[in-house]
Amino acid sequence: MRTTDIQKISEVLKQVCDPEIPVLSVTDMGIVREIGVIGEEVVVSITPTYNGCPAMDMIAVNIKAALQEAGFPSVRIELVWQPAWTTDMITANGRNKLLEYGIAPPENETGDKMTLFGETAMVPCPRCNSNHTELVSQFGSTACKAMYKCTDCKEPFDYFKCHR
Repeated sequence: MRTTDIQKISEVLKQVCDPEIPVLSVTDMGIVREIGVIGEEVVVSITPTYNGCPAMDMIAVNIKAALQEAGFPSVRIELVWQPAWTTDMITANGRNKLLEYGIAPPENETGDKMTLFGETAMVPCPRCNSNHTELVSQFGSTACKAMYKCTDCKEPFDYFKCHR
């Protein structure tokens, strides 16, 4: 395995977008677990964000296509289930991209004020940064997001729910 191959593969993966949140790459999402080269074959291990995630098949296809286009003809995608993916695996860059895109990123570590099943929560508005927000629906544009509304700027927004 050559270091230059791994670096090139990593750079390619930074360009593969998550199909449900196209502002994020698969590396921003933290679903790429391992990159390996065995002979001429590239092996990329990925972890689903949750069991049954409908985007995983498309992500695997997109990774394979991007790597083949970059000059790696033999690509194998492996699903890794352990350890389970959590929102803590979203990179700092990914969290910033979510915020810029208008999606409130998940809180992490001890700053988490949102529970997955929706007690009163303080989720800052990604548009005006107000803490005066309210839960509209446990499910937003995808199952991994909840829909909120800011009571100051009146804008609705998705919140990427914490998943641990």
